[in-house]
Amino acid sequence: GWTGEGLGPSGKNRHVCHASARLEMGSLWEEFNRLGTEMIVTKAGRRMFPTFQVKLSGLDPLADYVLLMDFIPLDDKRYRWGWGSGGRGPDLGVLSPSLPCRYAFHSSSWLAAGRAEPAAPGRVHFHPDSPAKGAQWMRQIVSFDKLKLTNNLLDDNGHIILNSMHRYQPRFHIVFVDPRHDSERFAQQNFKSFSFPETQFMAVTAYQNHRITQLKIASNPFAKGFRDSDPEP
Repeated sequence: GWTGEGLGPSGKNRHVCHASARLEMGSLWEEFNRLGTEMIVTKAGRRMFPTFQVKLSGLDPLADYVLLMDFIPLDDKRYRWGWGSGGRGPDLGVLSPSLPCRYAFHSSSWLAAGRAEPAAPGRVHFHPDSPAKGAQWMRQIVSFDKLKLTNNLLDDNGHIILNSMHRYQPRFHIVFVDPRHDSERFAQQNFKSFSFPETQFMAVTAYQNHRITQLKIASNPFAKGFRDSDPEP
């Protein structure tokens, strides 16, 4: 049961230690990841596609939880898209057997171009339905469709600030709203974090890999206008 505030085997509060998150649209994320996912960042802020969505289980139906996301740099490098020295880049057809063979020796790829720029201000994005009961969170897919990415260091809209041409890993956090008056003492026990490697991406101001552009148009319902304007092959 959920009685008491004891700790689970992981050292986490029992209200979060059994929490589980399953990434939705996993096959689409994998398809993008094989090509090297790119996410647009703009001054005004741009929503992510694919949208980060999870299905939750293992929460206490009667307890309150806050859900949030943050984004951490994957390394200390900045990148450029260009031609390598004959080496096979990460976007090669050999990594995706379903692609036409004409891509097999396509050698433009992401190349390290120096050290990373100073980290952008660290921000978190709270799901707008927070806080809510575990039962509500588990009832349906949790979608972070309001989250926007920006490269504006002076952004005052609460968007996630990222450096263009840098790689990031989204992280998802479940935080139990501890009703105890001294709950800050237990902060480290009251949350559980999840990272899905297939959701990592390169922040860009314009798509660099044309195959990412094609996949976004083909799979994004909001890109229907681009599909309709293309002549049939």
